[in-house]
Amino acid sequence: MANFEKQLVVAEADLDDLDHVNNVRYVQWIQDISKEHWQALASEALQKQVAWVVMHHDITYKSAAKLNDLIAIKTYIDGSRGATSVRVVEIYNDKTKTLLVRSITEWCLLNAITFRPMRISDEIARIFQKA
Repeated sequence: MANFEKQLVVAEADLDDLDHVNNVRYVQWIQDISKEHWQALASEALQKQVAWVVMHHDITYKSAAKLNDLIAIKTYIDGSRGATSVRVVEIYNDKTKTLLVRSITEWCLLNAITFRPMRISDEIARIFQKA
């Protein structure tokens, strides 16, 4: 599956007491790019019918980012089965190409009205294949 990517510059509000990007901020960036990827590909009608929720995050912190670093965030779907989808997010220092963080997140697809899990349809699977 193709990557969905974005870049950002580390701001002072992203830092912890050690002047590195706070781990909580990385989790927020993982959530944000996942949502942005879905919203960029799915129709508005489909977005109203379903919702994605996190079941499990596995995050490996490899290196630190600092103030004003240009960060590249990449995500893709690694596979889907039933109601679950596995998404990989990798965060790099764009200048050095150093991997900072790698996450593997298991998401569950829910019916947006009943909030019950639902099988990932062929339509949704195809959305991520085209990306």
